[in-house]
Amino acid sequence: MPEFVGAIDQGTTSTRFMVFNGEGMPIASRQLEHAQILPRPGWVEHDPLEIVERTATVVRGALASARIEASDLAAIGITNQRETTVVWNPENGRPWCNAIVWQDTRTDRLMRKLEAAGQGDRVRAISGLPLATYFSAGKIRWILDHVDGVREAAARGQAVFGTIDTWLLWNLTGGIRGGVHATDITNASRTMLMSLQSLQWDDGLLAALDIPRALLPTIRPSTSEYGETSELGPFGCRVPIRAVLGDQQAATVGQVCFHPGEAKNTYGTGNFMLMNTGQEIVPSKAGLLTTVCYGFEGSPPAYALEGSVAVTGAAVQWLRDQVGLIGSAAEIEGLAQRVPDNGGVYFVPAFSGLFAPYWRSDARGVIVGLTRYSERGHLARATLESICFQTRDVLHAMESDSGIALEVIKADGGATANDTLMQLQADILGVAVVRPRVAETTSLGVASAAGLASGLWSDLDQLRQNWKVDRRWDPTWSADRRETAYKGWKRAVERTLDLA
Repeated sequence: MPEFVGAIDQGTTSTRFMVFNGEGMPIASRQLEHAQILPRPGWVEHDPLEIVERTATVVRGALASARIEASDLAAIGITNQRETTVVWNPENGRPWCNAIVWQDTRTDRLMRKLEAAGQGDRVRAISGLPLATYFSAGKIRWILDHVDGVREAAARGQAVFGTIDTWLLWNLTGGIRGGVHATDITNASRTMLMSLQSLQWDDGLLAALDIPRALLPTIRPSTSEYGETSELGPFGCRVPIRAVLGDQQAATVGQVCFHPGEAKNTYGTGNFMLMNTGQEIVPSKAGLLTTVCYGFEGSPPAYALEGSVAVTGAAVQWLRDQVGLIGSAAEIEGLAQRVPDNGGVYFVPAFSGLFAPYWRSDARGVIVGLTRYSERGHLARATLESICFQTRDVLHAMESDSGIALEVIKADGGATANDTLMQLQADILGVAVVRPRVAETTSLGVASAAGLASGLWSDLDQLRQNWKVDRRWDPTWSADRRETAYKGWKRAVERTLDLA
């Protein structure tokens, strides 16, 4: 039996392919960035064909680095940026337009119109999600309404929708030569079109958004026999695709949060905290999302509460790319260490509005508290602290909804390499922060799911045994300092509202 498993991790800014061995340790990885297309303020797009090309390149590169053949893989899994929307012609494989990214806010007017029509409570009750620009449904509707010929093409079977997992799955399994048009329950739960109860597309939600069912992929469990890779694709042979998970759900699996009450926080382009609520669907009263956590074939699905923050690591990229304050993301740590505190400076990076727990699409980014004393180090530190304060907003909401006071946060994602950020996070939360040995838990999670489905690993206990702690940070701030700093943050958040 093959002894390795592969993971395609298609994220907001880059695509990665990783190979894991039987102990759940990575033996090879390749990663490439793709273009961020920003045609107007608030609009964020990707080129779907570039993502397919990048995926092929990193697959070949990682396999070569590992010195194995694709046939040595027991299975592969796909994990992806969620909500990002692709509509393409299945007859020629061409997208009808660029992918509309989850951060994009062009559907704000439509969401406000639906809210005014009284649809908000109904949508949340069925899908677990608020009416927000974040989710796929509004993006599908925008494409149907604004891209010439798409609605008519959908009626002829010449336009289909998918989140990025579906787009990659279709291409990898043959594309125009019989590609599989499917998604899993975690990604489907982020469209605002799936019922959390039935785990199927909901006719009432489709009618409310005026989206034809024929556009949509088949919904399957997170582990399933999705098909095999085409011999004409980057793998060069048939490899089973046995798992699909949205990136944050994959990270939850990678952090082995299999029991109700266990939670993880991923630090990436945005921040995403998920708490497993088991088989119970917990409606949020504090501004969180109710979503599917994972669903392994043959078992009931697990649900989760999620707090999604739009801009965290992206704020560091903004300092690098738009402002030129730093030459690389890694430089921000040294710059922040030059000052003992933020000097009264707060940065709220509400570039795409504010997500959980505020859900204010009218918010925009602000920097407050500047004086002649302020310098580059203060802005760098304020940027790192903004990541931590936004996480505290979400943690408070999660504890309110669940009634569980978290004592430890499992942290993952690229930004966890920043030790200063992790210490600030522990100080601002007043909660211990733990980083696992394998920080890229998104890739690990979907690889774990694919390995379970293919028999490489026997059960969840074996996955727990594979998980190891790399480092732990405990709080060092006094309670008074923590609360004073947080009050300053809340005042800064107020300044962002009603600016759009």
